[in-house]
Amino acid sequence: MSEQQIFNYGTDYLTAKLALAICNGEIKGFLSETTRSKVLKSSKVVERIAVSDKAVYGINTGFGPLCTSMISAADTRKLQENILKSHAVGVGEPIDVEISKLMLVLKLQALAQGYSGIRVETLDRMIWFLETGATPLVPKQGSVGASGDLAPLSHLFLPLIGLGQVHYRDKIIATADLLKEHGLQPLQLGPKEGLALINGTQFIAAHAVKVVQRLENVLASADIISAMMIEGLQGSEKPFHAQLHQLRPYPANVTVATQIRKFLQGSEIMQSHAGCAKVQDPYSLRCIPQVHGASRTAWIHLKEALEIELNSVTDNPVIFNDDLTISGGNFHGQPLALPLDYACLAASEIGNISDRRIYLSLEGNTPGVPKLLMKETGLNSGFMIVQYTSAALASENKGLCFPASADSIPTSLGQEDHVSMGSISARKALQVIENVEKILGIELFCAAQAIDYHQPLKPGKILAAVHDFVRTEIDHFEEDQIMYNRMENAIEMVKKGKIVAVANAVESTLK
Repeated sequence: MSEQQIFNYGTDYLTAKLALAICNGEIKGFLSETTRSKVLKSSKVVERIAVSDKAVYGINTGFGPLCTSMISAADTRKLQENILKSHAVGVGEPIDVEISKLMLVLKLQALAQGYSGIRVETLDRMIWFLETGATPLVPKQGSVGASGDLAPLSHLFLPLIGLGQVHYRDKIIATADLLKEHGLQPLQLGPKEGLALINGTQFIAAHAVKVVQRLENVLASADIISAMMIEGLQGSEKPFHAQLHQLRPYPANVTVATQIRKFLQGSEIMQSHAGCAKVQDPYSLRCIPQVHGASRTAWIHLKEALEIELNSVTDNPVIFNDDLTISGGNFHGQPLALPLDYACLAASEIGNISDRRIYLSLEGNTPGVPKLLMKETGLNSGFMIVQYTSAALASENKGLCFPASADSIPTSLGQEDHVSMGSISARKALQVIENVEKILGIELFCAAQAIDYHQPLKPGKILAAVHDFVRTEIDHFEEDQIMYNRMENAIEMVKKGKIVAVANAVESTLK
């Protein structure tokens, strides 16, 4: 295999894109001999501690408030199996298979660094599950994001000991049946292994990987679609002038303004109203760089925090050597919970301003663009009710923007007296992003209709290509028809990154 096709767990630097590529089978993750040596060394330290008289949390003591209860050497292995069983208390629908796979990848990266006391054979079995396509079933709810994502990680690793369920060949089956089919026995966990497996932020971080991926697409799509709306509503180019943004040079704002200028370049529609008497546009057009830019800044913040997290050891206790084991708080989800809540708000604002532009497109205040985006209204309602849906989605998002990380409920009889609720931050952010993808799809639907009324004048080359692409699947129409199927087509174009791909392809030819 070439270097681009392999990833060395515990040694190579992991990013969100690499993690997704490993999940999708584009890159193969493995354990190098150097990594195996580090992992073996750490597991030997744990084995020695387990038979010693020295009390070390989770190795020869109980867990949480039971940390003062000593466990005999003979029972240390049973202790690790018990923790998986007792902590697998998740409820709700299963998370997406891709997120479960991401959890495995991220946990491998953390454990393979050699500070957790995990055994090599346990990591090998985790890799086997990934490569076989047998993905553990993990319920959505049950983590408070403090001592790690205890409940979801317990469900993730029940299959190691032959319990729980897995997604396999488009079915959900018992792990016992899977192992039997492949002639494998359940693992017998060694000292500390159960604790190492379930302490960590991999549920939060796996969701954050998807947030980073999908929000990046949302931001790029929003810039393209908003530029289309500027074309359709004959907005001004001046708010995107480079000199203006040098006076308030937030890097992300500058990026957005630069992109909008690029999209509008060479537009016949923009040239046709260059000398009009209109002084300024409503904020949803004029302030695109400031609003989209602020959301992009939040995305950058999350991306940077996530990359630190993906390459960190988030388990407890951390094993340095025979004389130094530290029971600390690297499992606490707060470093991701806060930026995830920030990203959730940032995504919601992209939808909020998009809904305002949709509303603008219906007002009939642009020469040549009829009210409700249809010439004969009265008998026809036009695009009126389309905006009701975007308004409903934008409102729903506002209700989801309360920061989960602002809450904390003590658990574990007060031992875990401050928790991050980062798992809720993460799930909520993805829910908001999904709503925003729908709002942007609706804006794309409306912007394409508005641009049609300026024919034969054309928008800039990039936007003309996007508009043409939209028209391959969604026709212009002048009388009321079923809307939801066209809306779904437009939403799919946004969600799957299709319009970004079209824009990028044209942009590459212009360089």
